[in-house]
Amino acid sequence: MVTYGSKPALPSADKRWKLVDATMRKAGGNGRGLIETLHTVQEAFGYLDEDALRYVALSLRVPLSRAYGVATFYHFFTLKPGGRHTCVICLGTACYIKGAQHLLETMQQTLSIAPGETTPDGEVSLLTARCLGSCGLAPAVVYDQEVAGKVDPASLRSHLEKWAHHDS
Repeated sequence: MVTYGSKPALPSADKRWKLVDATMRKAGGNGRGLIETLHTVQEAFGYLDEDALRYVALSLRVPLSRAYGVATFYHFFTLKPGGRHTCVICLGTACYIKGAQHLLETMQQTLSIAPGETTPDGEVSLLTARCLGSCGLAPAVVYDQEVAGKVDPASLRSHLEKWAHHDS
């Protein structure tokens, strides 16, 4: 059991926790560094699991409910590991008007997953964003951190096929 004010035990021996600890020290070791620290965990591990949230909350002396609240409020954070590939469909006004909903439906039909889910084989995660800031490219999609513009359902399916064939 961790007493208030003492340093909690690391969730694992993974060296990436040193990055997290450095972020917390840089932020003053208090609750004001919560978002920045959660970003560091997300960047280092790819997602925020319960052990990570608990460790950060104890280290920064904030309630676990606050850490969880921040992690679930902001769209950037995810509580489960993502797929090997990530597809983000922009649902901003320009993209929506230009057919983003059809892209979302194509993804859901092709992969049988909803936004925020990952295929059972762990290959592809489907995400949505309110705006990518690429309105001139509407509808825009981000494939593994690369923005593609003027995407239609056929090109979306083609990209998914490339992922499937390059990875086998």
